[in-house]
Amino acid sequence: MTTTSAPAPLAADRRAAPAHLAVLAAACAVLAVSVLVATGIGPVGVPAGQVAAILADRLTGGGGTPGTADLVVWRFRFPRVLLGAVVGAGLALAGAVVQGVVRNPVADPHLLGLSSGASVGAVLALTSGGALLGVVTVPAAAFLGAAVAMVLVLALARHRGRLHPLRLVLVGVACAHLFSGVTSYLLARTNNAAAQQQIVFWLLGGLSGTQWSALPVPAAVVLGTCAVLVARARRLNVLVLGDDACAALGVHAPRLRRWLLVLATLLTGTAVAVSGGIGFVGLVVGHVARMVVGADHRRVLPLAAVLGAVFLVWADVLARVLIAPAELPIGVVTAFLGVPLFLLVVRGRGHRLGGDA
Repeated sequence: MTTTSAPAPLAADRRAAPAHLAVLAAACAVLAVSVLVATGIGPVGVPAGQVAAILADRLTGGGGTPGTADLVVWRFRFPRVLLGAVVGAGLALAGAVVQGVVRNPVADPHLLGLSSGASVGAVLALTSGGALLGVVTVPAAAFLGAAVAMVLVLALARHRGRLHPLRLVLVGVACAHLFSGVTSYLLARTNNAAAQQQIVFWLLGGLSGTQWSALPVPAAVVLGTCAVLVARARRLNVLVLGDDACAALGVHAPRLRRWLLVLATLLTGTAVAVSGGIGFVGLVVGHVARMVVGADHRRVLPLAAVLGAVFLVWADVLARVLIAPAELPIGVVTAFLGVPLFLLVVRGRGHRLGGDA
């Protein structure tokens, strides 16, 4: 009896699947170890073994043991580290999606003005003193600012009923500068010293003062959005091929592009709402993931989320230890780490980015 072999691309994809899963599992293990070790690092050091014991006791329903270590780990460090992982995952996902949507390797939420729009919304809420929605006023304003930025960029980038990736990037850059100017104006016009300090937080990013109450909403948004994006990653693969290829395969490219940008906006607005404007995560991590597992977004998106979480967890560690007992803004650390890493990525992918390498 004659057997028919699988097509070469499908066979190659099946052979690559175990390797991809092994890479993802290794990245998850690195993230787990990073969370454990990072929780013990700070002005008051706690050994990793003691951190593990405290977390095991707390997570299994124990009441914890009295003492400084338990207080530091469970009340202050662990929620902060978890929030850093969530924010890093969200920003990395948003960056990978935006790069795929606009088919531009230097695109990220900052480049399209989404982060700047979210910062304007948060800063406007801080300077106006409004508390219409209580503790969620600033996060809601940040998301609304990102949504307004997205709508404005989409409207201005549309030409003859079509959304062109290059126009999207150019309009996004212009709008990002506009929103940055609005933020600077709001900072200049306020006389409230406390509000000015909070505005600087939104501009530079930080996780200081994180409490458990700040974790559930961003965690649910990032996990839910990640699941939706991974389930629809095949369509993003088609979108990267161009509108003509989408039409040939029955995919409505403009609708899919808008839908994906809405999800990227949701991730960006949520991240900025709880951490401020942290740059370079969305720009760099997606490229690293593609270098490791290739261009298939079914593999890129989950790996980018895990790598983004690892990246920001360690960036936060550096932020709180480099000039201890004071703290550096995380945005400063990610810039110092992200720029050389991005340059290494560019060198490594020079032939794909139009270089001679």
